[in-house]
Amino acid sequence: MARETPVPRPTDAELQILRVLWRAGPSTVREVQASLAQARATGYTTVLKLLQIMTEKGLVEREDAGRAHIYRPRQTEEQAQGRLVTDLLDRVFGGSAQQLVLRALAARPASSSELAEIRRLLDDLEGEQTE
Repeated sequence: MARETPVPRPTDAELQILRVLWRAGPSTVREVQASLAQARATGYTTVLKLLQIMTEKGLVEREDAGRAHIYRPRQTEEQAQGRLVTDLLDRVFGGSAQQLVLRALAARPASSSELAEIRRLLDDLEGEQTE
């Protein structure tokens, strides 16, 4: 049975493109470029080259649709976030979830609604451990 090769960690520029694809769904180079250009001028050839590299790395899949190519991410936003957090947790915080959460909340305080969601999640996790 062949094992699927792991998806590599995306660069910052690749993450910007992935965010477009997660939000908009499968898109052409032109659509990705137009979306990125709303925040910052980004050339078509730059986006094309990045998407070609991302295809080679296995971050996105390309489907031929006539003359255009449609790109889609190989993993969901949640999967990518999980992998990046796990990597950060291991490399920077020595596996300590407590240190990660404390540093995150100290660096950028959470809103009341975010804190309520964190409390709910902690309650759920605590309930699972007592069962």
